Amino acid sequence: MTLILKQLFALLKLLNSDTGANQIAAGIACGLILGFAPMLSLQALLVFVCIFLFRIQIGAALVSAFFFAFIAGLFDPVSHAVGAAILEAEALQPWFTVMYNMPLVPFTRFYNSITMGAAAVSLLLAPLVFLGSRRLVMSYRARVLARFKNSRWWKLWTGTVLFKWYAAFEKHHG
Repeated sequence: MTLILKQLFALLKLLNSDTGANQIAAGIACGLILGFAPMLSLQALLVFVCIFLFRIQIGAALVSAFFFAFIAGLFDPVSHAVGAAILEAEALQPWFTVMYNMPLVPFTRFYNSITMGAAAVSLLLAPLVFLGSRRLVMSYRARVLARFKNSRWWKLWTGTVLFKWYAAFEKHHG
């Protein structure tokens, strides 16, 4: 239970930070792909390379991967159906044979119907998740965070010595 709460607090801290909405949304979309991909696979390694090469919020990716891993199990019947349809397509059989005979590609386990289907489903859902999460982050910041920072409670809290000490600590130690 504490692990879930810790992840939720990390997500709230990230949403309240100065990080751009596009970076957070890209991190959530990458987390979707990570959550649907098998752990310790070449797909996950490719997503991590993209995270480190581009300006993608790694915290958002890891937090969302944690939650999407739970949801991925619910999508297994859909993933199996989509993966089986892709793997059984006659036009793709020669291509799959070439891929299977390549040096590293078989380590992706593309020949497994659930793995292939999960990859296809996550790649199809990633742009929708990016756009939706970007809109949610911007809406959260415009409505909830702005209202919270204008509340009397927040103004009282920012006037305390404890908050000023914390702000000075954050400024110097980041």
